[in-house]
Amino acid sequence: MKIAELKIFYFEDDGIIPNNPDLPVLIYRNALDYSHNAEELFNRNQWLNSWTNGIYDYHHYHSNAHEVLGVMEGEATVQLGGEMGEEVKVHKGDVIILPAGTGHKKLSASHDFKVAGAYPNGDDYNLKKGSLRERPSVLIEIKNVPRPTMDPVFGETGPLTKYWVKKMD
Repeated sequence: MKIAELKIFYFEDDGIIPNNPDLPVLIYRNALDYSHNAEELFNRNQWLNSWTNGIYDYHHYHSNAHEVLGVMEGEATVQLGGEMGEEVKVHKGDVIILPAGTGHKKLSASHDFKVAGAYPNGDDYNLKKGSLRERPSVLIEIKNVPRPTMDPVFGETGPLTKYWVKKMD
């Protein structure tokens, strides 16, 4: 497997959506091979607790888990990083890897849009919408989410293992 293109986005805390300034959002263009189900691929690489559905049409994030989204069908425009973030068009075959705390929202989608989602080691995930009362606890949770040991698409290799490696102080 290979990817046609790698997109990397860093998002700062905007005061509502905390994002994750330490870890970038990674988008792998045309990374999914349709000889396998995306959920099966993610599960094989230890990204578990998977599901197939869509993306919520409001800004939200998960403070206690990283998330991978693989576009199974159709296309959509997704806003990453909160209101001041980046609008990104995703298509069948694309994979989005979201660090804990990263805001995401579906702006528009084709009628057949469908994604598979999963979390490293099957982490349970919460749903946060950017309420001020969630702080500062979510900021602590985000910092404490362990980095995954496997890339959801490529396993022990792949861009995630390069861009999310813990820097030694």
